[in-house]
Amino acid sequence: MTILAVTKKLLKVCSIAVSSAIAAGALSTGEAQGLVLTFDDLDATSEFDGNQIPNGYGGLNWDNFYYLTTPTYQVNPSGYTFGTVSSPNVAYNSFGEPGTVSSVSIDGGQFDFNSAYLTAAWSNGLDILVEGFSDGITKYATTVTVDTTSPTQFNFDFLDIDSLKFTSSGGIDVGYGGSGTQIVLDNFTYNSKTVPEPTTILGLLTVTSFGIALSRKQKWQQKATSKV
Repeated sequence: MTILAVTKKLLKVCSIAVSSAIAAGALSTGEAQGLVLTFDDLDATSEFDGNQIPNGYGGLNWDNFYYLTTPTYQVNPSGYTFGTVSSPNVAYNSFGEPGTVSSVSIDGGQFDFNSAYLTAAWSNGLDILVEGFSDGITKYATTVTVDTTSPTQFNFDFLDIDSLKFTSSGGIDVGYGGSGTQIVLDNFTYNSKTVPEPTTILGLLTVTSFGIALSRKQKWQQKATSKV
């Protein structure tokens, strides 16, 4: 393969890489559709117990959030069944204790929390305090109230946060087969804010510029040789 052919191939590869990096940056600014986490791609649970949501699921870390497979869950009726938006799984905060969702990035990666469907597992009139944080500072705090009979979609629009906290309290027990302040969570929608490093894009642009200059030099040398 000639030097000119190698240069052309390098230019093609670099152009694709630069385009991909720029596109990734554009998507991260909000042009991409939100990612919907349904929890349905997680393994089915037992008839009476849930499983912990693994860290990294959906690109996020989950603390004190479990999931349950509702079609086979034996404690019915319950808000778990009534709160299912996409079958078969829903998420919940274990023992009704606060649950958090955070970025997996170790360098403070941020995300936008768009919306979620929420239901109460056992008590009508359950209050849920949803807080959004950035670097440990509270940026958003919203309280919503839910019942056990059907899911409600809430649009939160928490922008540029690195963690979420769900705290449930209150409510009136409706006499189902269980009790507590557990939240039923389904179809969690968010946007990732991860962007390519500026140095990466700059490096690709530099390599591309070098390749263009080299290609032009090769073409000039070929023309000069043909005149001899």
